[in-house]
Amino acid sequence: MRDQSLDFLKSIVAAPSPSGFEQPVARLYRDYIGKFADGITTDTLGNVSAIIHPEAKVRIMYAGHMDEIGFIVHYIDENGFLFFSAIGGTDVATEIGQRVMVHGRETVSGVIGRKAIQTFKPADSTQVPTLKDLWIDIGATSREEAEAVVGVGDAVTVQTDFTHLRGSQVTGRGFDNKAGLFIAAEVLRTLTAGGGVHPDVGVNILGTVQEEIGSRGAQTAAFNIAPRTGLVVDMGVATDYPRARNEDAGRLDLGRGPGLWQGPNTNPVVWRLLREAADDVGIATQPVAEGKASPTDARLLQTSRGGVATGILSVPLRYMHTPSEVMCLDDVQATIDLVCAYCRRITPDIDFTPW
Repeated sequence: MRDQSLDFLKSIVAAPSPSGFEQPVARLYRDYIGKFADGITTDTLGNVSAIIHPEAKVRIMYAGHMDEIGFIVHYIDENGFLFFSAIGGTDVATEIGQRVMVHGRETVSGVIGRKAIQTFKPADSTQVPTLKDLWIDIGATSREEAEAVVGVGDAVTVQTDFTHLRGSQVTGRGFDNKAGLFIAAEVLRTLTAGGGVHPDVGVNILGTVQEEIGSRGAQTAAFNIAPRTGLVVDMGVATDYPRARNEDAGRLDLGRGPGLWQGPNTNPVVWRLLREAADDVGIATQPVAEGKASPTDARLLQTSRGGVATGILSVPLRYMHTPSEVMCLDDVQATIDLVCAYCRRITPDIDFTPW
């Protein structure tokens, strides 16, 4: 992976983007893709679309959501402690004691506090904590002091660094789904540099908003774009860790390529084209089977207007929705290559009807 690309990944991981507060990452995405796209649009919800062949009548829509899980301040007490709610789904046990950034009038450091273990009663040791048991300490000594820099409605993100582990594995906050947004940018850059997209096929490569709270961005963007086919790239729950039971939900390993979904949320023609593209360019994929509605943007992309032929690729991710997610950069690159290969296979005469 080129150094400039890795620097871009680090920058979007560092930038805050809880659902509804995606603007800092959206700005970075627009700035990075400006020299690669034939056009860039931002809609009312905040979805950013980079376009190849904007006049084409047949359109592919790529969706990689920009938002991450986070928190929002809903009360400040008289002593300056902040009480907060979740934006998206989070494992409360992983938040206790974490350092955070409160994005208010200025960005303020804080720590998530809980009563000390030395004060626990027997029941405290067996009960799972809730957010109501926690608060954010920014070092203020009064409500007035806190409100000088932060306020009710401010977004909060966990403060963690992008760090290299062994081999190609990295850890950081918000890989779900800033990795998907990074893949979007690199797909655009690669297709622009290498060509191969049919001149009568347009490609809309989106950073979508508010996926973590119901895929609202993908729903509205798909209605506006009216694509014939769409790809959703998101993170998949890796199961290559101790005590994982593949019998429960299947197997997905880091370092073995993206997961290729098959089930009610995917179009069989798209699945076949992705499978053929992977074989042609020598990309390993992992089978993923899901009988329920996908928790990704695909759920609403698929049913937009008269229906969109949709495919789903999952980048394996350990410890999803925690402050220290782990992924493999080789899987990220393989996903970039596969999406590019898919886009280059699409012609205006392909029939996506599942006969």
